[in-house]
Amino acid sequence: MEKTWRWFGKNDKITLAMLRQIGIEGIVTALHDVPLGKVWTREAIRDLREYIEAAGLRWSVVESLPVTETIKYGGPDRDEQIDIYQQSLRNLAAEGIRTVCYNFMPVLDWARTDLLHPNADGSSNLYFSYAEFAYFDIYILKRSGAREEWATIQIPLPAEKATAPAGPRDILAEVDALRATMTPEREHELVENIVIKTQGFVSGNFREDDEAPLEKFRQFLELYRGIDKAQLRANMKYFLEAIMPVCDECNINMCVHPDDPPIEILGLPRIVRTAEDIRWFLSAVPNPHNGLTFCAGSLSAGAYNDVVAMAREFAPRTHFVHLRSCHIFPNGDFTEASHLGGRADLVELCKIFSRPTLPFRVDHGRTMLGDEARGYNAGYSFLGRMFAMAQMQGVIAALEHEGQTLPHAL
Repeated sequence: MEKTWRWFGKNDKITLAMLRQIGIEGIVTALHDVPLGKVWTREAIRDLREYIEAAGLRWSVVESLPVTETIKYGGPDRDEQIDIYQQSLRNLAAEGIRTVCYNFMPVLDWARTDLLHPNADGSSNLYFSYAEFAYFDIYILKRSGAREEWATIQIPLPAEKATAPAGPRDILAEVDALRATMTPEREHELVENIVIKTQGFVSGNFREDDEAPLEKFRQFLELYRGIDKAQLRANMKYFLEAIMPVCDECNINMCVHPDDPPIEILGLPRIVRTAEDIRWFLSAVPNPHNGLTFCAGSLSAGAYNDVVAMAREFAPRTHFVHLRSCHIFPNGDFTEASHLGGRADLVELCKIFSRPTLPFRVDHGRTMLGDEARGYNAGYSFLGRMFAMAQMQGVIAALEHEGQTLPHAL
């Protein structure tokens, strides 16, 4: 596999020179300064491509060319936005960039409640607490019907805990207990973690300088009133069918990122979270350019997902791989695990995805050895990801040495 790294442009504190020194071959990036819904011009793409190549690297993957909300919910300017998307794809292909990672998650790109959850060894990881997220939904966002909805949500538990005598988790009792001890500081931190710090740096709907992020959040949620899973699927199919002729013309691979976390939250439908979901969109638009970003971390956060079995099934339509792994606690909460631990079995995935031209990147490394003081984007530390990349490079080298990588005839 090609060793790549997510890099956030010329202002990223992690420089291309640093990445060259640690063995990175390809860069995963985007035009983060282009406003949502605007064409990525060939000139802007060329400027960034040449900057990357001058450092001895290549621009391997776009992550992400954002799909605007109007495309996702089917707004009145959907076709206009699809036209803009098609032109950006043509411009990328003209500059030799032919792998595009995107997502079809409504409103939120990804969600965590704690960005520096402490580990026993002194490092920290991203963490998702269902109770804290429910508290945010009910008492901070104050979404209509949220409490009643959380009363019916079944938290997916690890297999060995699914039939525990204690019965299902009582999220509302935990939320009420949290309310008794919650501070304004922690409420502010939850807003920052859920709405701002995990969204603003990925060309998303929110920015760090938004003055009223919760009100903006509520306005985005309102756009999806009446949009259920079937309708969101139909909208995704409409989008893919519209762009596939351009992908055929330009030989561009589109690879959707799974929902992160792979659960239905905030009353929003989620349509890329299980094996059945992936089978649906691959068969709904069977063009080989319609493919998957196999994010082992997102998928392993779902207790119902057999990550290795999914990798074997979907390898032929996987155009990009995110190597990370999650650990699910007995109550269903999850954290980013060591890249050699957790539910994802990254060693086995390296065997399955052994393909010289397939780009992979490590994802959401630990915060360690002073990373937390250097102002990196949430989940995108330098030393933590460098450590994870070294682990994965070691795995791949060992498999190659023992001749255990699988021949791939794709």
